[in-house]
Amino acid sequence: MSAPQVGDRLAAALAAAGVPRDEVAEVGELTGGTFNSVVRVATSDGAHLVVKLAPDAGVPVLRHERNLLATEALFYRLAREATEVPLPEPLTPASDSGHLVMSHCPGTNWAESKLEIGAREHAVLRAELGRHVAALHTIKGEGFGYPSRALGPLDDSWRAAFLRMVDAVLSDAARFGVALPRPPAEILALFAAQGALLDEVTVPHLVHVDLWDGNVLVDGDRIGALIDAERAFWGDPLADFVSLALLSDIERDEDFLAAYRAAGGPAVVDAAGRRRIALYQAYLYLIMWVEAVPRQYGAERLDLLRRKVVAPLTALLDDLDGLDGR
Repeated sequence: MSAPQVGDRLAAALAAAGVPRDEVAEVGELTGGTFNSVVRVATSDGAHLVVKLAPDAGVPVLRHERNLLATEALFYRLAREATEVPLPEPLTPASDSGHLVMSHCPGTNWAESKLEIGAREHAVLRAELGRHVAALHTIKGEGFGYPSRALGPLDDSWRAAFLRMVDAVLSDAARFGVALPRPPAEILALFAAQGALLDEVTVPHLVHVDLWDGNVLVDGDRIGALIDAERAFWGDPLADFVSLALLSDIERDEDFLAAYRAAGGPAVVDAAGRRRIALYQAYLYLIMWVEAVPRQYGAERLDLLRRKVVAPLTALLDDLDGLDGR
């Protein structure tokens, strides 16, 4: 069998993890992501690794997407030290080097496994996921915002950090010429009007942000790992409930919520919590719509986003327009 092709960037990433080029036995691309390049590597001694390579420096990205792989490595290190949640082990240091080498985890992403999972198994897995997320939410930080400092230093208040995050994606929309349901300044004002609600969050928790089914690996009757933590931030743990119920409502997920509460998860879905979840949904929908331009999505995917993202975003903004800030 001929030796696998190992490009210079992949070779440099593996070298940083102590794997010489001549010990690479197999290389295969992993698909499904839209930002980093991801490959699975088998070594001559039988080890299996996953390598992420950030986009080239000239590729346009959103402001908060700078140095994402350092954030992902930090998330795994903190969570592996503090919890027993199944996660990849980072094998290269957290840096702005543009690559991350980590251990390969067992399982298939849940989005691809659903047709094979019955209702009873689904309930058991959602309960397990609830316990894992509750454990992750015990990890606390020293400030609010993106740990990469892509948007500046961490903030002392969640209000300041979150409004800076919203302002950044609105600035990205202007930079990329993205049409929004309302003018950017008006959208920011709608978020800012909910400042008192955001001030109820006084402790920065580690939030994965992207725990939709495609980032949960299922290994038989258990969860094999939670992956793709590159967009994590320090903030309100309720923000995780948006992707956990992507394009849906977390309160319908009784198995998850019951297990999360029983395990001591700090997030509470009360009246104020529902309003904050709406803010985080709107923020995620803004990102999903704005990133479509630099990602150069095709017409079919853009049409899907208009129906599944822009329409509910418009409704959320309309709802915010009718609320006061208390």
